[in-house]
Amino acid sequence: MTDTQLAIFKGKKIRRYWDENAEKWLFSIIDIVEVLTGSSIPKRYWSDLKRKLKQEGSQVYEKIVQLKMQSTDGKYYLTDCADTESMFRIIQSISSPNAEPFKLWLARVGYERVEEAEDPEQAINRAMQLYLKKGYSPDWVNMRLKSTEIRKTLTDEWHKRGVKGPDEFAILTDDITFAWAGLTTKQYKKHKELKKDSLRDNMTNLELVLNMLAEASTTEISEVKKPETFHENRKVAREGGKVAGKAREEIEARTGRKVISKENHLIKSESKKRLERK
Repeated sequence: MTDTQLAIFKGKKIRRYWDENAEKWLFSIIDIVEVLTGSSIPKRYWSDLKRKLKQEGSQVYEKIVQLKMQSTDGKYYLTDCADTESMFRIIQSISSPNAEPFKLWLARVGYERVEEAEDPEQAINRAMQLYLKKGYSPDWVNMRLKSTEIRKTLTDEWHKRGVKGPDEFAILTDDITFAWAGLTTKQYKKHKELKKDSLRDNMTNLELVLNMLAEASTTEISEVKKPETFHENRKVAREGGKVAGKAREEIEARTGRKVISKENHLIKSESKKRLERK
């Protein structure tokens, strides 16, 4: 079962799921189709549209994932879902007066700006300004944006190697994280006393650099070894993580300090507020 959360667009409920490993929302496609078309049988509309996307060889079709989401009858059913970027492309195939306002709504609630093909720099600048407003340093923000690029390159590589769905992505991410940090993603978040907050948004500069090294190394190794099975992808993920793990051990040996820190942005923000009140 998936921990389904609701978002509201013009009084209509849209189910969504936060993928903490990929750090993005996945939305119920059928809910969005119903909102945009007003159809009394949105399942049929989506079935026809999905068939059309498949026949056209659309990349969007390949990125659809199925998650068990709670329905109005209280039971959980497998539901077609897509991330913000894929939903934008699906919306382009639906004729609706609600399309444009819905795009604005989706950009806002998706917590992830879609980089426009015509002007990707604009999306990068928006993301940078958002982090700066939250109190992050410019140097940290530059690294965080670079980490997003590295992560995207890795997930694209995983797609090529047949990795499917958020569950498999989560397992591979855990393999990488444990190999370099000695903690799974959940253990890492617990160490930093985080709940639904992004782990990457709460890493120190050094943690972020090592995580980038781990993911970039995994991509490079995968491109060379070309794993064909999920088991082989897991082996590659561990190898990539170990590259950064050795770097972490070397740093700790030379400094006598642990790299994995309890420090997070929430703690830093509270400390800053207390200093400002004095």
